[in-house]
Amino acid sequence: MSQPPYLDAAAIERLVPPARAVDLLEAALRDGLDPEAAPPRPSMPLPGGELLLMPASGGRYAGVKAVTVAPGNPARGLPRIQGAYLLFDGDTLAPLAVLDGLALTASRTPAVSALAARHLAAPDSRTLTVFGSGPQAWGHVRALRATHPLDEVTVVARNPVTAAALAGRCASLGLSAAVAGGREQAHRAVAEADIVACCTTSRQPLFPGALPRDGALVIAIGSHEPGAREVDDDLVVRSTVVVEARASALAEAGDVIIPVRHGTIPTGHIAGNLAELVGGAVQAGQGPRLFKGTGMAWQDLVVAAAAYEAWAQGRGYA
Repeated sequence: MSQPPYLDAAAIERLVPPARAVDLLEAALRDGLDPEAAPPRPSMPLPGGELLLMPASGGRYAGVKAVTVAPGNPARGLPRIQGAYLLFDGDTLAPLAVLDGLALTASRTPAVSALAARHLAAPDSRTLTVFGSGPQAWGHVRALRATHPLDEVTVVARNPVTAAALAGRCASLGLSAAVAGGREQAHRAVAEADIVACCTTSRQPLFPGALPRDGALVIAIGSHEPGAREVDDDLVVRSTVVVEARASALAEAGDVIIPVRHGTIPTGHIAGNLAELVGGAVQAGQGPRLFKGTGMAWQDLVVAAAAYEAWAQGRGYA
């Protein structure tokens, strides 16, 4: 028996570009995938951080992603999040492919956010403020550019070197790109943005919740811990809140859990999950819109299966 192929970062990007990933995720939800039925992901603490297992099955495939989160890695010049994905045939349960887990996460997470933006942000959204300068920040620029006519990006990040590098990459796409030089410029960028993408490891709110204007979309994807958040209670109260799934959000999303714990909002303040949003069941209010994602295993499976099928077809397989 031949060894399963290994699909690296370059292969995943080539086989499932951002616009394709967004469409695949939307199609899965329109075909009846229920995010609330997804199993919880087990987590195990390790001396260097955390190990997460994310299994999923559906259609012709099953798969599992093993992910490690090592907070000390950036200081070593290593990725904070690493991992691998193993894709199986749904009938025989034979292994079909191994995929770069970090690249898969860097593909599907921005695609999920862009899918939410497709239904929550104004169709003519042109200005993006992105917090963070790592792979997720870059991925969100690319994915959101695939769904909206973005022409201006402001980068807000603690590291001026990586912030400038990200701005340069944005400029290479033909975007007007700048780095916010301090808190005042960052706050102005949030207040003026059509879309704000929070892609950081911050455990505290990044900006005052009064800043985003009515109709603007804020995306918060940086954490999956009940005690960490990127947005404050004020923004959550003002916003139409959409999550990937209520069950996972109320278990892992500090951006939602903390306001509930404070008594600032009831759990019913969540306007809908991603399937309900795609299905047209979410009615946005007058204030900002907030999408909170923590990452779910079904998203990995959708993108991994598509990458494998594209690889197999390119080699004459069924």
